[in-house]
Amino acid sequence: MSTSVMPSHRGARALPPSAMTVFSFIAATLLAASSGAPTPLYWLYQQSMHLTPAAITTVFAIYAFSLLAAMLTVGGLSDYIGRKPVILASLILNVVAMIVFARAGNLGHLILARAIQGLSVGAGITALGAAILDTNRTHGAFLNSVYVFLGLLFGTLGSAVLVTFAPNPMHLIYEVLLGLTAVLLALLWLMPETSPRKAGAWSSLRPRLIAPRQSRSALLRLSPGNIAIWAFAAFYLSLMPGVVATALHVASPLVGGLVVATLTAAATVTIAVFKDRSPRLLVVAGTGAVSLGVALSLIGIGQQSVSLLLAAALVSGIGFGSNFLGTLRSLLPTAQPTERAGLLSVFYVQCYLAFSLPAIAAGFAVPAIGLAMTAYVYGAAVIVLALGSMTASLIGGKARS
Repeated sequence: MSTSVMPSHRGARALPPSAMTVFSFIAATLLAASSGAPTPLYWLYQQSMHLTPAAITTVFAIYAFSLLAAMLTVGGLSDYIGRKPVILASLILNVVAMIVFARAGNLGHLILARAIQGLSVGAGITALGAAILDTNRTHGAFLNSVYVFLGLLFGTLGSAVLVTFAPNPMHLIYEVLLGLTAVLLALLWLMPETSPRKAGAWSSLRPRLIAPRQSRSALLRLSPGNIAIWAFAAFYLSLMPGVVATALHVASPLVGGLVVATLTAAATVTIAVFKDRSPRLLVVAGTGAVSLGVALSLIGIGQQSVSLLLAAALVSGIGFGSNFLGTLRSLLPTAQPTERAGLLSVFYVQCYLAFSLPAIAAGFAVPAIGLAMTAYVYGAAVIVLALGSMTASLIGGKARS
C-alpha cells in the first residue's frame, strides 16, 4: 500500500487541522450520547415489553461485549487505512442502530440495536480519539478523557427530557440522534484525512491483549478501584431508573435520568478542574469519594429520598472522574510509547467487563432478593473494592517515598 495520506475531498484541503479536532470531538461525544440515550427508557421497555430485570441488564451489557469485540479487532485499523474510512463505517452503524431502536418491538430488537451500537462505538472512538491526538497534541489527552462523560450526560438527560415532555417517547430521541449522525456523515466528506495509509491492515485485525511487564504491578494495584467505579456506573446506567421508579415510587423518567446525568456531569467537571493534579492524589480521593457516594446512595434508597440520591450521584461522579483520570495518568507513564496501545487495550477490556458482568449478575439477582436488596449487596461490594484500592494506593505511595 502507499504510505501517502489518503486523498480527501477538494473542499477539505482548505480546512485547518483544528476542524478535524472539533469534528472528531463532536462525533465521539455523539456516539457516547447515543449509547446513553436508552437509559431513561429501560424502565419503559421493561413495562411495555414485559421484560425481567435480567433481560434489561442483558440488553445493557451486550453493548459492552460488542464494543470490546470491535476494539480488539478493528480498534487499530485506522492506523493502516486512515481515520476517515473507519469513522464513516462507525457513523453508518450508528444510523442503523438508531433505526433499529426506533422500531424496536421486542427483546430481540433491543439486543440487536445494542450490539450494533457497540460495534459503532468500539470502532468509532478509537479512530476519533486518534484523530483528536493527530490534530491537537496539546489538549488531545484531555478531550479524549472527557467526551465519554459529556456524551453520557447529554444522552441520558436529553433522552429523559424528551421521554417526559415530548410525544413518541420511545422513538423521538433516536430520531434526533439519527438526524445528528446524518449531519456528521455529510460533514465528514469535508474533513481532512490525518493518518497515512500503510501496510499491515489485515494483521492488525488479530486481537492482542498484552500489558507491558513493567506496568503490571501498577495495573494490579489500580484494578480494584477501576473495577469498582465502572461496576457502579453500570448499575446507575442500567438499573437506577428502575430503582427510582420502584424503590422510591417516583414515576417520572426525568428524575431517573437526572440522577444518572448528575453522576456523569460531576465526572466531566471533575476531570476538567483537576486534570493537572497528582495521579496518586486523584486515585486516593476518587476511591474515597466513590465509597462515600455509594454509601449515600444506599441510604437514599432506604430513606426513599430523591434529594439524597442526587447528592450521592454528585459525590460518586466526583469520585468516578477523579479515579478514572488518576488511573490513566498513573498507568500510561509506565509503558513505552510503542507499548501504550497494548496497555490501553488491557485497561479498556477491564473497564468494559466491569461495566457489563456485574450488571448482568445484578439483573439475575433482582427476582430472587428484590431490587433494593440487590442495590445494597452491589453497593457493599463496590465499597470494599474502592477502599481496597485506596489502601493499596496509600501503601504503594509510602513504599515509593
